[in-house]
Amino acid sequence: MAGSSAAGRNLTELLAGAAVLLVAAGFLGYAIAHTGRVTVSGYSLTAKFEKIDGLTAGADVRLAGVKVGSITRTSVDPKSYRAVVEISVESDLKLPKDSSAEISTDGLLGGKVIALVPGGDDVMLKNGGEITITQSAASLEDLLGKFIFGVNDLTTEVKKSMKPQAPAK
Repeated sequence: MAGSSAAGRNLTELLAGAAVLLVAAGFLGYAIAHTGRVTVSGYSLTAKFEKIDGLTAGADVRLAGVKVGSITRTSVDPKSYRAVVEISVESDLKLPKDSSAEISTDGLLGGKVIALVPGGDDVMLKNGGEITITQSAASLEDLLGKFIFGVNDLTTEVKKSMKPQAPAK
């Protein structure tokens, strides 16, 4: 009897292990299939930026905080050395030709997204069009550096103004 009990336990452990491996393989397959996947449903636009720090293909394109598309590709223009971002925007959303695109952060610690701001032109952007009014990403490191040097300069000025002046003779 002791032998059949051990064999039954081994079979149960083998089946449980196989089930865990099957579930893990399913998760792995799903992750591989959906990582970096970009849904391209709509029309394509491009925008050029000075820098796109942290912006990647697959990131959201938003208008008024609502996702209206995604980034399909990023590259560098070899002539101007500017970052070229190709985006796909929902086909039912028509953007005026003077619309702008700015790189912003999705929350305090979130990833980068492109925020679209519609213009007022009567002419609409067409498939393959370019958004010419752009604003690059603000680097947190640059902002902190400016703040630190600004405080340092202010401290120096305050110290200079607080030094006692020699009385005039």
